[in-house]
Amino acid sequence: MERTESFGASRRGRKLVWVGWVLSALLALLFGFSGVMKFVGGPELEQGIADLGLSMSMVVPLGILELTCLALFLIPPTSVVGAILLTGYLGGAICTHWRVGDWFILHIAIGIVIWLAMCLREPRLWALIPLRRKVGRTE
Repeated sequence: MERTESFGASRRGRKLVWVGWVLSALLALLFGFSGVMKFVGGPELEQGIADLGLSMSMVVPLGILELTCLALFLIPPTSVVGAILLTGYLGGAICTHWRVGDWFILHIAIGIVIWLAMCLREPRLWALIPLRRKVGRTE
C-alpha cells in the first residue's frame, strides 16, 4: 500500500523545502559573520569603512540592523518580512559600493539567493511571482 504524504506535500516538495533551509543556513553564516564582525571591529573593518566613505559610528547600528533582519528571516512566521528587509539592506550596500566604484554584483547575487531560499522554504510564494506558464497551444 502506498504511503500518503502528510499535508499533501510530495517527496520532491519536501526536498525543495530542505534545499531552501540549507540556502538559508548558508545565508545565516554569511550575514551572521558579517554582523558579528561589525561588533568585533579591527583595522581591516576600519579601513573598509573608511574606503566606503562611512563613519565608524555607523558600524554598530549596521551590525544590529543586519542581525535583526537575519533573525526575522530565519524565524518562519516573520521570514518574508526578514527577506524584504535583508533585500533592502543589500540595496543600501549596493548603492554604497556603487558610489565609490566598488564591485557590487555579488550583492545582487546574494539578494537573488535570499528570495530563492525564501520561495523554496515557502512554496505558496510561487503564486505571487508573475511568470506565465505555457499551458498549451491554441491556434
